[in-house]
This record gives sequence, structure tokens and C-alpha cells, in this order.
Amino acid sequence: MWALRRASNPLKNRGLSIRTSRACCVKSEVPSCHLDDKASNADSCLAISEGYMSLKTFYRASHGSPRPFVGRCSFSSQADSESSTQEEDDLEDGFSELETPANADVIKEKHVDEVNEDELISEPELSEDEDDDAEGPQNELELSDIEADIAEKRSARMGASSALFDAIMRAPGLSVQSALDNWVEGGNELTRSEISLAMLNLRKRKMYGRALQLSEWLESTKRLDFTERDYASRLDLIAKVRGLLKAESYIDKIPKSFRGEVVYRTLLANCVSANNVKKAEEVFNKMKDLEFPITCFACNQLLLLYKRLDKKKIADVLLLMEKENVRPSRFTYRLLIDTKGQSNDIHGMDQIVETMKAEGIELDINTLSVLAKHYVFGGLKEKAESILKEMEGGNIKKNRRACRTLLPLYAAMGKGDEVERVWKACESNPRIDECLAAIEAWGKLNRIVEAEAVFGRMQNTWKKLNAKHYSTLLKVYANHKMLSKGKDLVKQMADSGCRIGPFTWDAVVKLYVEAGEVEKADSILHKAMQQNRMKPMFSSYMTIMDQYSRRGDIRNSEKMFHRMRQDGYMGRIRQFQSLIQAYVVAKAPAYGMRERMKADNIFPNKAVADQLVSVDAFRKSAVSDLLD
Repeated sequence: MWALRRASNPLKNRGLSIRTSRACCVKSEVPSCHLDDKASNADSCLAISEGYMSLKTFYRASHGSPRPFVGRCSFSSQADSESSTQEEDDLEDGFSELETPANADVIKEKHVDEVNEDELISEPELSEDEDDDAEGPQNELELSDIEADIAEKRSARMGASSALFDAIMRAPGLSVQSALDNWVEGGNELTRSEISLAMLNLRKRKMYGRALQLSEWLESTKRLDFTERDYASRLDLIAKVRGLLKAESYIDKIPKSFRGEVVYRTLLANCVSANNVKKAEEVFNKMKDLEFPITCFACNQLLLLYKRLDKKKIADVLLLMEKENVRPSRFTYRLLIDTKGQSNDIHGMDQIVETMKAEGIELDINTLSVLAKHYVFGGLKEKAESILKEMEGGNIKKNRRACRTLLPLYAAMGKGDEVERVWKACESNPRIDECLAAIEAWGKLNRIVEAEAVFGRMQNTWKKLNAKHYSTLLKVYANHKMLSKGKDLVKQMADSGCRIGPFTWDAVVKLYVEAGEVEKADSILHKAMQQNRMKPMFSSYMTIMDQYSRRGDIRNSEKMFHRMRQDGYMGRIRQFQSLIQAYVVAKAPAYGMRERMKADNIFPNKAVADQLVSVDAFRKSAVSDLLD
């Protein structure tokens, strides 16, 4: 673990405070480490092990700010998977070709509890700065044993009919529970296997509102003897549909005998998914207070959170893992490799790989993919090619699972011939994820005709395409400022009855912004949010805000900043960086900006600190000193 900490992300100033206390019991004395965001850095230095000072010394090494990263890679807050299949299956492929369109009725009610909860669910936030693609679909929350069993066999069983799922899908809006009553009264057998298959299908399609209604019905009618994992599944759905506060209050309703580690780690994962640092740390501390063992899963959740929002705290989590003898998983190493790569520290990234190998942990295809991406965008093409060939395994036709990763990476290197070769291995019988990767790859190579041909192939092969499939080509049009074609594709998408949500809005916003129509993009996003009551993606806001910032448009930059806060996007340095840049371009003082950042518990990095100096209303120059 020491080697891992030495190779991990550099720190500079404030680390996550860890204090050690002891809870006295009748039979034993249990050590209890807590995460305390309010404690000072000096306190943490006193409380942790002696190795901290040498650790801190090492972390004074240079640490570049995260660079823009095309084709970024990251990890799901609810996945700590050993699976070799990437997270896009679970996050982006939530809607298969079998997807039933959302209820077309216009939502008229104003109160959230009165609307169709399925309509309130945002598509996954995949275009955010650090959350584009990541881990596999294996549900690390293990919400029920039978669901896990089904998940392992889902590729073979997803074609199987689920009568319960069909009944739920036929029910309009909030009528799911009455439809379930009718289904049972019709003499249908309600087995745990049937319930789990229906729940799995609903989760796969991100229909969390309906899944929650199913869970509530099962509990209220006593049709299922709930286990801890069933309660955890219910809590997870409440967090997704109604928010963290409702989920947290639901824990009090769970029988004490079922309030175990699985329930609390489910809440922790949802806090991480919401990027809520304060709440995540509170839940972690609560788990310690309840004397649950510190697991690798819980630590990985914190690592993931700090990787996104506060990289300075990563070392302290690793120190905690060392103190508690928590063995890092493959996911732990992958997180650290990705963090190093995003900081453009290739040497440090290679050190972590060596540590991983020394621990006897094999580099799976996901880890190799992360390495290859950072080598490609770090300009180390020879290293990247070596990794890509290793991923191919000597025979690309027999190793098809690598194709979806290889296509965009070869395109990023400008190797059109390699893209052609890999696509040829898939072309006779392509999978939908390979088609999407090919569209992206051809787009990067400026070969629009080939990208459109692949999309046409998808339309002919699958009966119904979903928002993600259209948006992939839409982003190609956006990147090439092809506004007319983009508009036609959006119209075609709407005419097909495809569900249009935040993932599509993000592509449309980029389309108009790239075409120079920022105000139009702003208007579209605002109207879409008002009409659909769904939360736009972080990247949608930032795409617009960055354009206002480049113009020095302080008024509209502040407006976007405020709207983001209203939608729960808070505590991210990226937002402040864009906002401050608007003041820099406008050559206007930014009064109280440091205090605003401090209120959000954000500490400026070097780039932001330089920005703050230039917009400080009270700074003195050499000339002003002479005049004074």
C-alpha cells in the first residue's frame, strides 16, 4: 500500500482530515477512523500515522492541472466492478431497441410528487468533465442475490419474456400499482425470479419511477419477504427518483435488523453519484460510528468522488486504507491510473501500473483502455500502439469486445487504415456499441459519409433506435458545424417517437454553439428543462457558459452559474473557473469571488489563483503604488 500511496496523485495543501478515536465496548476496544471535513490540516497531521510526513513530502512533487481530455475516461459512482465490459453498457445503453417510448402526455401538474416520476429521471450524465465512460455494468451494490444471478445471465435472458415487466410497461403514468393488482388477480404467479427480472429490465431502461412503484407495491402488499438487499434496492430507487434527503429518511423506516452495511453503502454510492461531498463524508462517518467494517467499495467511492472534485484528498483515503488493511481492488488502481493520466503525469501513471503488477493484479481490457487513452492524448503514440495491439490479442475477430475501444482510439491517432481494419472485422455482423464507436471514429477522421453509412446500417438492422444512437451522429455533425444536417436529424429523431432527454439536449446544445448560435442553444436548453422537468447535463450548461465567458459576458455567465446551482451542480472548481474568466475577459473586478468559493468549500488551484489575482478589485500595481 505504501508503494501505491507513493505512486498516487500528488497533493499540495489541504488533505482530507482523518482522526482516530476509540470506542470502548464491554468486550473490546474498536479503533474508529473518521473523515472530518471541518478539521484543520494541522489536526490531521497530528492524528494520522508517522508515515504521513514522508508521504506529504513526496506529494509536494509537481502536479499539473487537469488538461482538456478528448474521449475522457472515468468510472461509475455505483460500480466497483471487476467486469471487463465498460460502463457504457449500463449507463448509456439503458434504453435498448426494445425501449417503449415515454408517456407522451403533457405534464400539467406543478407538484413533483404528482407527476409521472419516469419523466423526472435524467439520462446519465456522460459528457461531464470526468465522467464519459468507465466501469462495467456489474451492480456492485448487489441489491439482491437473485438480481445478481440474473445479471450474470442477462445476455442470454434479455430476450426472454417477462409477463410482469410487460404489465408494468402497459400501465400509464402512476397507475403501475393498480396494474400490478390486476395482474395478480388474473392468476399470474409472482415469483422472486419474475420480480427480479422485471426490476432488472426497468433498471436497464432507467425507468426508476416505475421500478420504485413496483418496490413500494411489493412491500405494501406483503407479496415479498424483504431482505436487506431488497431494502437497499428500494433506497437506491428513492435516491434516484426523489433525492438523497428522502432516501436518508427512508433508512429510519427500515427494520433495525436490516439496516446493515449494504443499505448504507447504497446511500454512500448515491451521494457520490450526486457529487455531494459533505453528505458522502457524513454517511462514511456514520458507517464507522455503526462499526461497519471499512470496505474497499466504500473507499473506492470516496476516491471516485475526490478524483472528480478534490484530488488533494485522495492520498488520505489511501492512508486510511493502509491503516485499516483494506486491500486495493483493480478498480482502485484504475481510478488512480486515470487520475494520474488526467494530470498529465505519465511517469506517475506508469508507477501505479508497476505497483499493480507487483501485487499480482492483471491489467484487464478496461485498465489497458485507460492507459491507451492517456498515452494517445499525451502524444506517446508508440506506447499507445503497443497497448492497443495488446488489447487486440493477436486476432481482432476473436476478441470483438476490444473493438468498441480500439475504433475511437485509432481515430484519435489519425490512423484511418487501422479504423478500417477493425471495422471490417465487425462489419458483417456489427453490435450496436461497435456501430456507435465506428460513427465516433469516422467523425474524428472527418469522414462524415462513412459515419452516416454506419448510422444507416443501424437503422436497417434495429427496429427502434434510442436517444443515444441518434446523439452519437448528432455530435459528429456538431463537431463539424453541420447545423442543417443536425436539425434534420433531430426532426427525424422526434418523428420516430424517440425519447428526447438531457443526453440529446447536450448534443443539440453543442450543435448550435459550434454553429455560433449560443443564445439559441441557451433558449433551447431552458425551454427543454421547463417543458420536461428533467435536469440538464453538467456539460450542457458548461458548453454555453464557456461561450459567454469567452465573450466577457458577465451577466449571462452569472445567469448560467445560478441556474446550475439551482439544479444541484455546486462545489465544482470548473464552474468558478469559467465564471471568473468572464470577468477577466471583460476586465472587470470580481467582488467577493474568493468568499463565494470559500462558501462552497472550494480552494483555487494555480490556474484559478492566477485568474483571481487579475480580477481582484483591491490589488495594487506598481503604478498605483507610486501614485499612492
